[in-house]
Amino acid sequence: MSNLEIRDLRKSFKDTHVLRGIDVDIHSGAFVSLLGPSGCGKTTLLRCIAGLESPSDGKIFIGGEDVTNLSPEKRRLGVMFQSYALFPHMTVLENVRFGLRMLQDRGAAEQRASAKAALETVRMEAFASRMPSELSGGQQQRVALARSIAFNPRVLLLDEPLSNLDARLREDMQIELVELHREMGLTTVFVTHDQHEAMAMSDTVILMRDGEIEQEGSPTDLYRTPQTQFSAEFIGSANLIPAHAKNGRVTFDGSDITVPLPNPQAEGAGFLVLRQEVLSFGLEKGESADASMPGTLQTSIFQGAHSVAHVESAGHPLKIIRSGSAAIPAGGEGVLSWNSKESTWISDRDGSRG
Repeated sequence: MSNLEIRDLRKSFKDTHVLRGIDVDIHSGAFVSLLGPSGCGKTTLLRCIAGLESPSDGKIFIGGEDVTNLSPEKRRLGVMFQSYALFPHMTVLENVRFGLRMLQDRGAAEQRASAKAALETVRMEAFASRMPSELSGGQQQRVALARSIAFNPRVLLLDEPLSNLDARLREDMQIELVELHREMGLTTVFVTHDQHEAMAMSDTVILMRDGEIEQEGSPTDLYRTPQTQFSAEFIGSANLIPAHAKNGRVTFDGSDITVPLPNPQAEGAGFLVLRQEVLSFGLEKGESADASMPGTLQTSIFQGAHSVAHVESAGHPLKIIRSGSAAIPAGGEGVLSWNSKESTWISDRDGSRG
């Protein structure tokens, strides 16, 4: 296990700035997800850590060692890609052994023993003599994972390794990766564009946007206390209502409705963030609610364990997750309510809303 430090890392391709001064501290044994939309720089950051891209500026330290200019093989990192990159002409065992051969720090017998141990860790020892073409996608994924951990890497780098799997297998592999991480204690950096994947697997989520870190923290922190409009909208698909704050209350734009603020010190323009599951909509105000406003049910969509209600309130369309059947039919009016402690206020720092 090793800690990973990144200092003012920058990467440009001609006139395109892909990384714009990234600073990150990843503690030994942590599981960290780099999350963000396509083009945000997360994969480029991972490739710089792996030594597959050279940064334009900045430093990378692993276990206190400056590895910025080291070749990939000298960094002793495990890397697993979306494509798995297995060699079709090698058996499963030889694919896993390949990285050990490149290190040249142990004999052939010890290499095979380490490769077999890695296959046992991912429950693929029975397939050691098979060829990659004889394996399913999930089995190939396990072999690629075994190859990346066989030599006990200082840091494990995973670049969207689950994106080619179907939904059920992807969910199973999420659990297996988390259990493997706990068992081995490997410092792990996981790249994904899937917020649910990042939230389910990580100790820390680093949300990226346009080559910069938008917000960093535990999954709970990012979900419950987003710091920017982008964070609130990207993680959890929250309802954001433009409003103005003053004297511990907010007034919604285009309306004279005011409700209590979670942050009584807030002033000026911003957004009140309401997660879908903290809202209730019915004939009366919720029992624990201290904030409410009238609304009209537009439609309700059944999704199995719950329904998503679309409600028009204060001139804004809002979504509500709720269980059970609707007491109010489509087109009917009711009361939208919530507890202000479960809402979040985001100030409009750049003044774009005036």
